[in-house]
Amino acid sequence: MSKPPRFDLLLVLLFTVIALASNSVTVATPITQQFKEAPQFYNSPDCAVPVDEDESDGEASILCSDQAVHVAMTLDTAYIRGSMAAILSVLQHSSCPQNIAFHFIASATANASFLRATISSSFPYLNFRVYPFDDSSVSRLISTSIRSALDCPLNYARSYLANLLPPCVRRVVYLDSDLVLVDDIAKLAATPLGDDSVLAAPEHCNANFTTYFTPTFWSNPSLSLTFANRKPCYFNTGVMVIELDRWREGDYTTKIEEWMELQKRIRIYELGSLPPFLLVFAGNIVPVDHRWNQHGLGGDNFRGLCRDLHPGPVSLLHWSGKGKPWARLDANRPCPLDALWAPYDLLQTPFALDS
Repeated sequence: MSKPPRFDLLLVLLFTVIALASNSVTVATPITQQFKEAPQFYNSPDCAVPVDEDESDGEASILCSDQAVHVAMTLDTAYIRGSMAAILSVLQHSSCPQNIAFHFIASATANASFLRATISSSFPYLNFRVYPFDDSSVSRLISTSIRSALDCPLNYARSYLANLLPPCVRRVVYLDSDLVLVDDIAKLAATPLGDDSVLAAPEHCNANFTTYFTPTFWSNPSLSLTFANRKPCYFNTGVMVIELDRWREGDYTTKIEEWMELQKRIRIYELGSLPPFLLVFAGNIVPVDHRWNQHGLGGDNFRGLCRDLHPGPVSLLHWSGKGKPWARLDANRPCPLDALWAPYDLLQTPFALDS
């Protein structure tokens, strides 16, 4: 009995993939996953009605409203499954989900229309816009780090939010794609930043801050004096509240780039996009309760072993580190806490597709 043509085609594709892998050929991978449509979430009666501050394009939206909660995330094929779960978690736990504006940053070389369609198919009611990020603007500044995933140019897009987002967006909550919220994001967005602070994030002052920089950095008096009049603490850049107007006024993107340029000449750190943020901001940020970034659930940058929650209440779970919950679940080697991510997974399973 002959095999159906579709089966032959699948065999050809399978052997092609195996051949490419054996020859160490790197190819662009399109989104092959399909995602379910998420439920629609509605505002509670006491939510404000957002007013668009900039309707010059004739499009009534909340993407420029000061009453909206503005959320910025990167978007790519590698982490799209995590992004979908993060979006769902934000909406599900918000008291005013219709007042949330999502600003997605995608590589300028990515298929933006396909990414846009993927988001729209699962969240047809979502207020969002996709902004192209020119990888070449930062690629020349990136130095190799301890994990190749940290060297992706899109990982540095958080340093360029003030340039990428429209000037009408004055405050934004930046979120990584490997996290879920279990609390109302409006609480985090409302963090008071005082009269002159640019950034707020959970600080971890018990961490050994010296390990984030090389002996070359600390042995150079002119470099180590960077923190002379500050009390620097480690903070994770996967969850931040940023005052974009103040960032623009202080030209902080240039300050970060200057440290990256120095890193190209002198090896002063090992860990991707984090150290330049620490060099510019550590000791000068507004601390946020640790509940808003229970990070490290992906383990370390080498093995990605399972970890427990930090003591205390939880508003946000963050799988920073090598191990990602969707990969461990697919491999049938989940960590206990990955079960907290699974309810937000919108991936359409083969069984659901056949039904």
